[in-house]
Amino acid sequence: MISIRKVFAIFMVLFSVTGFAQQPTENQFSFYWKNGFGVESADKQFRLKFGGRIMVDHGFFSQDNNLDAAFNPLATKSGTELRRARIFTSGNIYGNVAFKLSIDFSDNKTDIKDAYIGIKNIPFIGNIRVGHVKEPFRLDVLSSSKYITFMERSFAVDFLQVRNNGILFFNDFYNKRLSLQLGVFFNEDNSSDDKSANGGHAITTRTTGLLIHKKQELLHTGLAYSYRVPSSKLYRISSRPEGHLSRLKYLFTGPISSVKNMHLFNYEIAYVNKGFAFQAEYLTTKINTGISSHFDTYNFSSYYGQISYFLTGESKVYRSSYGGFGRVHPIKNFNKDGLGAWEIAFRYSNADLNDEDVFGGEQTNYTLGLNWYLNPSVRFMVNNVFSSIKGKGNANVFQFRLQIDF
Repeated sequence: MISIRKVFAIFMVLFSVTGFAQQPTENQFSFYWKNGFGVESADKQFRLKFGGRIMVDHGFFSQDNNLDAAFNPLATKSGTELRRARIFTSGNIYGNVAFKLSIDFSDNKTDIKDAYIGIKNIPFIGNIRVGHVKEPFRLDVLSSSKYITFMERSFAVDFLQVRNNGILFFNDFYNKRLSLQLGVFFNEDNSSDDKSANGGHAITTRTTGLLIHKKQELLHTGLAYSYRVPSSKLYRISSRPEGHLSRLKYLFTGPISSVKNMHLFNYEIAYVNKGFAFQAEYLTTKINTGISSHFDTYNFSSYYGQISYFLTGESKVYRSSYGGFGRVHPIKNFNKDGLGAWEIAFRYSNADLNDEDVFGGEQTNYTLGLNWYLNPSVRFMVNNVFSSIKGKGNANVFQFRLQIDF
């Protein structure tokens, strides 16, 4: 946990740095704005950026009588939260050393998100990052929460943690048509520390290709694999109905014990043509246990497919293989002369957590989405999630968000 006082001190240092940037020096620094404040030296060797994001969510929930009987009636039928309240600083030092520190204050606690030191432009290797980074697994997860199409990611986000402590190697080849990533990690959850990892580790690798890469058309494909040995010898999956405000999790495997190792595979594809975009992923996990019985191996899976379309002529922006999709710039910002950018979207998703003697449930979601980008930094989102829990009942989540990032 990081105290508010320490965070304040960090950002006072940042402001001090920007203050010194105003002084005449041998290598003059200057301010710039690129959807966030930054400082840059004249020779481009030193660059500092700082900013943050605020996401305010409201939601309404309902479920039928069958789910009331299976999971108990809802304790609350509406809710509100600061989904994310985050500040960050990042930059480059001496041209090829990169760093980032991102801290989140939502959910009444303080969490470190990205916290790494990296070296760029290494011959043959490309880039190295050491610290708390995103594992190279799942396109929807690698795309920042600032830019994803829906308020929440699909079920697949719950099969594997997002960030981990370790070392990551990644590089692009053939004018970024081919990308490779490999990481070795040591933690079992999204926290930045695990002082008793006790031999637990993971090796995660991913390769992607751009089969089409034109100005207004793109076809991305990818395959990722993760081999994991949990130090706790336990594994479990639980999922909300793709609504973070929902208190009930209709999918839950319970703890699976005596886990020797796990193998996870993820297949991904994305296609963009002007205002139209399609994205899909399929994830499967194989869990090997040391139990001496017929039930030695468990297999669970999840998949989704989504389409979206910009009514106002914009297009999805592809950042990179490891960075996923990025910021949308409206053709005309919302003001007296423009309406901003308007996007409609639909997603079909499924997760199956039933296998052998584990009955975690199977759920299918249908999500309708509407996004209004007032400008490159502000977005209003509306999602309606229709959930069908196989053999148990149906639920509905209506939620909306106002977000700003800079």
